[in-house]
Amino acid sequence: MLTIVQQDHLTVKSDLKLLNQVQQWFEKFCLQYLTQYGWSESQLYRLNLALAEGFTNAVRHAHRSLPPDTTIDIEVSLWIDRLEMRIWDYGKPFNPDAIIEPEPGTLQVGGYGWFLLRRLADHVVYERDADNRNCLLIVKYCLEGQH
Repeated sequence: MLTIVQQDHLTVKSDLKLLNQVQQWFEKFCLQYLTQYGWSESQLYRLNLALAEGFTNAVRHAHRSLPPDTTIDIEVSLWIDRLEMRIWDYGKPFNPDAIIEPEPGTLQVGGYGWFLLRRLADHVVYERDADNRNCLLIVKYCLEGQH
């Protein structure tokens, strides 16, 4: 059975100004642990972009009508074969399957984030926790095409 190699957790308020802090925390984690396990710069860039998209969506959409001091919890778990990121928010649940994918070559306001996430990661799951929090799980495998 595979075990978690390294794990870290960050709690921040619902403020887009904190995105830079979130990304710096994640970059530090990556430099400290992922590079020694053979992760490429391209993979780390994609993961950081996925994290930024997930965090931004939580602030802009899930927490839009909640007080700004409502927290968002972020957890990264490095396994031998993959990295898992979990972003928890307190917003109302939404159904990602109800989002209509934008047509290529057309412009629309919003709706691109979910599809961007699914292209950046190998596996994306959005679910409601027993404690009434939403959890966005983003999984990326170390070896390209492994899932």
